[in-house]
Amino acid sequence: MKKLILLLISIGLVVCVMPVFAAGSEEAPLGSEENPIVWSFVPSGEMERVAAGAQSVADLLHAETGYYFDTNVATEYAGVIEAMGSVPAEAHMASLATFAYVLAADRGYADAALVSVRYGSATYNGQLIARKDSGINSPADLAGKTFARPDPLSTSGWIIPMLTMRAAGVNPETDLKGIIDAGSHDAVVAAVFNKDVDAGATYVDARTRVEDDFPTVMDEVIIIAVTTDIPNDGVQFIPSMPQEMREKIVNALLKIIETDEGKEALNIAYQWDALEVHDDTFYDPFRQVLQAAGLNIEDMNK
Repeated sequence: MKKLILLLISIGLVVCVMPVFAAGSEEAPLGSEENPIVWSFVPSGEMERVAAGAQSVADLLHAETGYYFDTNVATEYAGVIEAMGSVPAEAHMASLATFAYVLAADRGYADAALVSVRYGSATYNGQLIARKDSGINSPADLAGKTFARPDPLSTSGWIIPMLTMRAAGVNPETDLKGIIDAGSHDAVVAAVFNKDVDAGATYVDARTRVEDDFPTVMDEVIIIAVTTDIPNDGVQFIPSMPQEMREKIVNALLKIIETDEGKEALNIAYQWDALEVHDDTFYDPFRQVLQAAGLNIEDMNK
């Protein structure tokens, strides 16, 4: 290289070599405009709605912290987990659902900081649904039926409903006629309503999210079972996130959700009414449920 430069100089050419840094490179500090903090969301509902709410929250966070944020809504839960675990990280914070978070945490990819509150509770339930005219009235009736789930790692849309089916004597792996990954809870309800599948599972009560498109959904799609309590989703960070930065973001989110504008934005994205500070131990009872059922977390992700 030195010989090439000397040669170019000797023939009268001036070469100016300038360092080029790609946007998001390690040279730019995390949280800067060139290297924004990436916050990944999972598709709990209609993706455009989640994306709009997420961006509004990011704008409020920027105003409060001075950090720049880049939000995205992944097409699948596993993609967010891998983004947090990549080196360098492709996502610095996330809002993973319960099972996906536990999987990411057990791999050392994520660390819980905040847990969402809906309807005054930091836990929620899943529901198994079917059309009223399907003849399906309980989980025991699902053998030989087609079933829709939001995602293989959805806690309320698959993991816990799967245990509910097993308790009713139906083995989801062998007794269901087919399993469809709908991509979101809203899409599961729509699939059941439209008779694309016989039954499905979502959080309680995802039916209300599609009433504008299907005004009779509350009458025509019935709940055949409600699951046990499930810890809510929330906000998680990669373990390498600087503690000062993490605390600043957490405090800002707690402040934002107390405002009308912040509450509206978070409600649009994920129907969050409030946020509580909880660490990883909040999810230990859920881990115990999986262990008691003889389920291996890593095996369920294969």
